[in-house]
Amino acid sequence: METQESMNGAESLVKTLLASGVDTCFANPGTSEMHFVAALDRIPGMRCVLGLFEGVVTGAADGYARMAEKPAATLLHCGPGLANGLANLHNARRAQTPIVNIIGDQATYHRPFDAPLTADTEGWARPVSVWTRTATHAASVGADAAVAVQAAKGAPGGVASLILPSDVCWDEGGKVAAPLPALPVPKVSPDAVQNAARILRSGQPTLIVLAGSALREGVLADAHRIAAATDARLITPMSNSRVTRGQGRLAIDRIPYSGDAARQKLAGIRNVILVGATTPVTFFAYPGKSPRPFPEDANIHVLARPEEDLGEAVARLADELGARNATLPSAAPAARVEAARGAITSEAVAQSLTALLPEQAVVVEESVSFGRAFYPGTVHAAPHDWLQLTGGAIGAGLPLATGAAIAAPDRRVVALQADGSGMYTLQSLWTMAREKLDVTIVLLANRKYAILLGELAGVGANPGKTALDMLDIGNPDLDWVKMANGMGVEAARADTMDAFNDLFASANQRKGPFLIELVI
Repeated sequence: METQESMNGAESLVKTLLASGVDTCFANPGTSEMHFVAALDRIPGMRCVLGLFEGVVTGAADGYARMAEKPAATLLHCGPGLANGLANLHNARRAQTPIVNIIGDQATYHRPFDAPLTADTEGWARPVSVWTRTATHAASVGADAAVAVQAAKGAPGGVASLILPSDVCWDEGGKVAAPLPALPVPKVSPDAVQNAARILRSGQPTLIVLAGSALREGVLADAHRIAAATDARLITPMSNSRVTRGQGRLAIDRIPYSGDAARQKLAGIRNVILVGATTPVTFFAYPGKSPRPFPEDANIHVLARPEEDLGEAVARLADELGARNATLPSAAPAARVEAARGAITSEAVAQSLTALLPEQAVVVEESVSFGRAFYPGTVHAAPHDWLQLTGGAIGAGLPLATGAAIAAPDRRVVALQADGSGMYTLQSLWTMAREKLDVTIVLLANRKYAILLGELAGVGANPGKTALDMLDIGNPDLDWVKMANGMGVEAARADTMDAFNDLFASANQRKGPFLIELVI
């Protein structure tokens, strides 16, 4: 009778993750994780990517999974390490990204002594996770890992946090667990389809809000057929995990960030049908203004919840409406667009991106205030995927680009990055250099928290010098060329559109990362 080889808990964890299809680990380990680190060294097959800050680790795992469509693992050091990575785990939760989040912890027998790193690790992990568990014995680690992978991959996807006391890693008795089957994806009820069809046939102004996997090519085509057959309007939330777009693909607009602009755009809407989206809401409350980006008296209807099969729901609705043969709108044309010249504006940069974006690029946007024209202005760019900050916790852009480049090594990643939010996780540049990732970073240097100047006006504040100084990051100026060089990334500064065009075109032809500091 064949017996399983002797191994410790950490070894069983690595082997179970590999057997379950998780072969990339973003890590910033500490003492409690050393047996896991040693197991990674002994067991081939896991790509290990070091981040110098846990926010880089968690954000890179998010970007990786969005493009690879499977989870990566993270490796974080105890509760404080998790705390450092929580902002980008919050963003990953909002993006419904599958991540197997592994967090070291004090040994089970050491925890009662309240050593300095002891924390309520489960309590901190739970709000950003769809599944949380603390392993208690080496023999259970493999089974726990298999369940974590299954939970992370369950529709619509999420963070599964497995907390590993150090003794369950070093103790012998580990057992490799077999991969668990994918959890079934629920189908929408016939009533939901029929109700949506009834609303769309009513002739009332109706908005269909699409999110998640409904923003991929095939599902978008069915949604456009429904819109063509019923005169419904299609839109996405302001922030999305991933959108396929560009020449030859059907375009879809976003709800504007500004509540005033959104309510003006969506005035007159009587019904809102949700497909994988929650009911849209403005980012913040403002005195005397509605929290909704559409009329307050609009009726909300759910065709498909995020955890349901969105593509199947939209296809069934198209069939119910007899819309399968509806004429699709013309896809974005392949008309020649010249790179912009003259003053540096949001619209000019969008025009140059349209002219110069490489085929099948992955665009990661954390452009905040200056990038207002980037999404609408690049609809005619070469085919690409568009990834965004989803949860509002800034500092996601550079890590997302890092992870996306590892998941899609044959595609150029273009990061459109504001300078203030870029400072949260600039350590990503070091990982890009170390891993030789093909990333072009367009660093938008306005040297201020520009979006907050608008927020001051939005809440009715009358700012003085103290308030304005709090939003100024230009005293002293940040030197992104020097910072990038210090992290091992080549960089150059552009203060004209001509200089930007030349640098952007050449950067996309080279191997490895390159940063363009665009002074705006």
